[in-house]
Amino acid sequence: MQFSSAALLRAASVGSTVFFARAFAGRTTPRAVPSLSAAVPSLSGARAAIGRRVFVAPSSSSSILAMAASGSSASAVEEKSRSAAATTPGEGKDDANPLLSDWSSEPYHLPPFRLIEPSHFRPAFDVAMERHMSDLKSIVESNDDDEDSPPTFESVIAAHDRAGSLLSKISSVFGNYCSSLNTDEMKAVQSEMSPVLSRHGSAAVTLPGLFERIDAVYRNRNDSGLDDEQIRLVERVHLDFTRQGADFTDERKEEYAEIEAELAALQTSFMQNVMTDEETWCMTLGEEDLVGCPDSLIEASKSAAEDRRKKKKTTTTGGEGEEDAAYVITLSRSLVEPFLTFSSRRDLRETAWEAWTKRGELHPERDNLAIAAKILKLRKRQANLHGCATFSEYQCKDTMAGTPERVMELLEDVWVRAKEAADREREALEKFVEEESGDELEGGIRPWDWRYYAEKVRVARYSFDESALKPYLSLDAVSNAVMSVSNKLFGLTYVKRDDVEGYHPDVNVYEVTEKSAEDGGPDKLRAVFLTDNYARPYKSSGAWMSEFRSQTRNLPDGADGMESIPVVVNNNNFAKAADSTLLSFDDAKTLFHECGHGHHGMLSDATYSRLSSTSVLRDFVELPSQLLERWFDADAPEVLKEHARHYETNEPVPDELLAKLKNARSFNQGFDTIEYTACALLDMAIHSLDDYGDDDFDISAFEERELERLGMPQGIVMRHRPAHFAHLFASQYYASCYYVYLWAEVLDADAFGAFEEAPGGIFDPEVASMARRYIYGAGNTEAPDELFRKFRGRDPDVRFMLEKKGLA
Repeated sequence: MQFSSAALLRAASVGSTVFFARAFAGRTTPRAVPSLSAAVPSLSGARAAIGRRVFVAPSSSSSILAMAASGSSASAVEEKSRSAAATTPGEGKDDANPLLSDWSSEPYHLPPFRLIEPSHFRPAFDVAMERHMSDLKSIVESNDDDEDSPPTFESVIAAHDRAGSLLSKISSVFGNYCSSLNTDEMKAVQSEMSPVLSRHGSAAVTLPGLFERIDAVYRNRNDSGLDDEQIRLVERVHLDFTRQGADFTDERKEEYAEIEAELAALQTSFMQNVMTDEETWCMTLGEEDLVGCPDSLIEASKSAAEDRRKKKKTTTTGGEGEEDAAYVITLSRSLVEPFLTFSSRRDLRETAWEAWTKRGELHPERDNLAIAAKILKLRKRQANLHGCATFSEYQCKDTMAGTPERVMELLEDVWVRAKEAADREREALEKFVEEESGDELEGGIRPWDWRYYAEKVRVARYSFDESALKPYLSLDAVSNAVMSVSNKLFGLTYVKRDDVEGYHPDVNVYEVTEKSAEDGGPDKLRAVFLTDNYARPYKSSGAWMSEFRSQTRNLPDGADGMESIPVVVNNNNFAKAADSTLLSFDDAKTLFHECGHGHHGMLSDATYSRLSSTSVLRDFVELPSQLLERWFDADAPEVLKEHARHYETNEPVPDELLAKLKNARSFNQGFDTIEYTACALLDMAIHSLDDYGDDDFDISAFEERELERLGMPQGIVMRHRPAHFAHLFASQYYASCYYVYLWAEVLDADAFGAFEEAPGGIFDPEVASMARRYIYGAGNTEAPDELFRKFRGRDPDVRFMLEKKGLA
């Protein structure tokens, strides 16, 4: 999943949740997403959070975090950053509020994390919104020194791209805190600010005279001597405004603004309800309850219990009996899924599964289904105002797919193939239970049984035990692997900066450099990269990429060049171990996935902020992330053979184990594909309704009917049920667009084929250079279908994806 906020601002003038476009990008089997659009709902030009899963408890300090920011940078900026560490930050008239202070004394111009408190956001936003409107009014009032001359690209479009830099900075911190440091105090601020920011976004879009000047440049774009990137920017900004109702009548603009504000509040409540369920529920266990669980899961469960005890001392939330529990299973995916896979206790698997699949409806005071029903009705009205019969029609207009019908063609084709595979898999599980396990399963294979028996069959059929692979996949080893791949493909070097602290003790800060274009010249600072890998209280579940600052060359005159350097953060939710944190193979792929989004931000090479980084069409945004996953795969074992080393002995992973991994890779693909595709199909179906009735729309009944119509295979449920389907109801970015993971999988499978066919193999320098230019670096400077053609020389071929999944 991907999330960014530096562009947040650009959208601020284009209200609504397009902010999410830069923010959430997830994996092929996406997990939950953090509520960034709910955090900053009405700043549309911004990115989104791109990733999969979401928050952290405060210390006893009055500050949301008590951290120091110190540091140094590489080569040319090293001395400047080192001296900054000893300098008091925030000099100037706004010293009292660190969000309004001058950050140039901070290493890399990072936010002064240690000084920021929740109470700082509202007054900072008030100032930033006022300055943003002043920037926009200056555009309206600009006459280019000649009242008779038409508005120009520089005075309108380029100036709009720069407008609201302060709001962008503050919004980036706010959005990231609402995902990774969402304490009760932050939640209160988030709830307060969501409608306020939404209304500001609407006001920015409808500022009298602004759209008229944008429209004038748009109409003359092909006759103004603009280059291709400038024309692309004009077209995207114009589309941003029209999709937010800038060309509506005054009456419709007012209605649209009210809808946006109400959606912002509802989406915030939806995500906060999910988070509260995840924070408060746990299953307490004794050692005897962990029969069948590997040592790594037992240790993680013990660490989770300790974390819960620490939280219980300072809060009133928590599960029953947590104070004395030696082990707990929480609703963190990194605990729930392994427990469902390995626990021999069917009754406990059922308990964990029931809670996991009912997040968002565990307490009557947190009724997310009612919230979702209101969201659906408001979205349909939005679509109607744009002349569309359904919200899915409106959403798909600005995608590669173009129409819901094209989306359904892909989903239904894959669904039929996946059902056949899933039925074969269930038969294999049932045969194993009957002939080998000795178990008697009342009701047959149920959803809380599937993972458990699938693992048994995998071991029996392929002699592959995933727990045997885990000791070779320490977090350190996998992190080293992805940085090595980054270096071999793109020439990036990572230097860990222990002297620069992030927003939480779990956060690591890296300086990312590359060789200078000049022979013998100093290394060039490419990006600042933050990693936040562990699950903790008040952090959203899932995994995602975000940005504190996005790449751009469109800086104001006199601006420090550091402001053009992207600051990217990757969030995961791995279960933290006391010693070495060991990852499942899926978790390791997740880390590669999010780093793929990270490279989309770090390698961005656009002139204008609106076109940079992950600010691309939704069904292209997952290509960079899913493509990077392919370098950590049994089909391309050289990376695994080099970096997958035993965390205790440093012995490389045995070839025999890799061979077993490869042989077993297509097993259970039917289950995985059904879990995901059912979600995507329901997403399209529920957003394609043209009438939700006058009374409360019953989402549960619709879900039941739709899955019956599809012929949902027995023993499998949707990966995200509606009450916690944050992709759909915590923002609008993935609503009617959850299909994008599968669409991008068509692209990534084909794109990796270019490497496999190349003379230099998967690290072929020529293909890597083209991937950097057209996939990771181009952003939205060209249409995505054209970028793919330039990389591959043709349109994508679905055959590669079907073969990868074993569904050909």
